[in-house]
Amino acid sequence: MDFGLKGRRALVMGASAGLGFAIASQLVREGARVAICSRSEERIRAAAANMGAALGLAADLSSPGATQAVVEQVTQALGGVDILVINTGGPPKGGILELTDAQWQAGFQSLWMGAVEGIRAVASGMKERRWGRIILVTSAAAREAMPGLTISNGLRAGLLGLTKSVSTELAEYGITLNSVLPGYHATERLKELGIPEERITSQIPVRRLGRPEELGALVAFLSSEQAAFITGQSIVADGGAARGF
Repeated sequence: MDFGLKGRRALVMGASAGLGFAIASQLVREGARVAICSRSEERIRAAAANMGAALGLAADLSSPGATQAVVEQVTQALGGVDILVINTGGPPKGGILELTDAQWQAGFQSLWMGAVEGIRAVASGMKERRWGRIILVTSAAAREAMPGLTISNGLRAGLLGLTKSVSTELAEYGITLNSVLPGYHATERLKELGIPEERITSQIPVRRLGRPEELGALVAFLSSEQAAFITGQSIVADGGAARGF
């Protein structure tokens, strides 16, 4: 199926590895001109060369204003941003009595304000062109809290409300805004959490971890012409692990 993405200009954040890399790689394969960013200049340059991205930028998106600055750089280089994929790394583990105010503030800036900055930075151009796709990569923890991920559980749940609210503001201009909520996938982030794989897969009905390229395919579809009637949705990709609706 042709997703109609040839020549579309995409920006994927947090794309030097893991889910972000898989998403950006899929968009490249669909013919989009893709810009990617992450903290490490060395890693983002290597990732861009590996997948054939048009542009790789180093940026610390946990800093106020950094997301908007990246959007402006990509807009100048590519002439605009048609597809924005907001993907940020997970905040540190910890319970409510263990986490510091500084850790909460850093998580808020990275997970919440980074998303707000990104949406605001691309919305005007998308409205003028009357076409746009915005996808927030959050986590299944937004629907069903994961043990020890207190900051992520709390802040990512709020992004679902942001998705519903802002999508209604943008819909009449041909702009869709959706969230994808990945469960446990085979990434470096999972190794950092230190949870034995067997314990995780025993709780997933499909009895395996998600493959990053599977999430990449989902995001590519939500970016497509065929997905123009899908907006304001939060789509879980967790192998059936979520018990709620």
